[in-house]
Amino acid sequence: MADYTVRIPVFEGPMDLLMHLIERDKIDIYDIPIADLTRQYLLYLDQMREFNMEVTSAFLVMAATLLQIKSRMMLPKPEKEKAEGDPRLELVMRILEYRKFKQVSAVLGDMAEMEGRFVARAPMPLPVHHLPPGNMSLQQLVDAFRTVLAVKKELRIPKALVAPEAYSVQDKMEEILSLLMRHDGTIRFLEAFQSSTRSALITTFLALLELIKRKAVRARQAGHFAELIISVRKEK
Repeated sequence: MADYTVRIPVFEGPMDLLMHLIERDKIDIYDIPIADLTRQYLLYLDQMREFNMEVTSAFLVMAATLLQIKSRMMLPKPEKEKAEGDPRLELVMRILEYRKFKQVSAVLGDMAEMEGRFVARAPMPLPVHHLPPGNMSLQQLVDAFRTVLAVKKELRIPKALVAPEAYSVQDKMEEILSLLMRHDGTIRFLEAFQSSTRSALITTFLALLELIKRKAVRARQAGHFAELIISVRKEK
């Protein structure tokens, strides 16, 4: 009998797995059948264990969250809890935010693949991009990055003979963290984008998004007309 290998999908984390289940079964995100979704999620965790794949704490925390929501949906609700709204709402918001993050990452990834025809002139001072005060949303970070691209575009000339350099998101993540460590854990947003080619800039932005997603760093602004700051997130 010929040998054969059974493979199951590998996901970056619990939100990645949830998005796969939702898209595969064409689930309405705004009306999630929590019992079915929980069953499918736990089934996948069982498959991970069966194939000796590591089930990280993040997957287990999400499993506990799904079970809690499921139990709240099944039990009769007191009048006070009815006024608090649908227990699935927080999960829905997290899924929508994660989907938006993945969409932006995919677009920027496609842009990085098309890069390869430009080199940079000598560096020039970059203007500061001001954002509204408060926590920085994904869209605000994208807007700030567009400013970087717009300015850098003026500094490039067509590349004819120079072969494009490959950039790794993991490498850029390490570069950003190293840069933060050399500057006492805090840098300006623009200081993270020291490369000149478009592909390097895009990869750097993807690396920054990944660090924010992993809660390794945070983006903040002290107030109106203040610079956008990237800092190491201190563990509590």
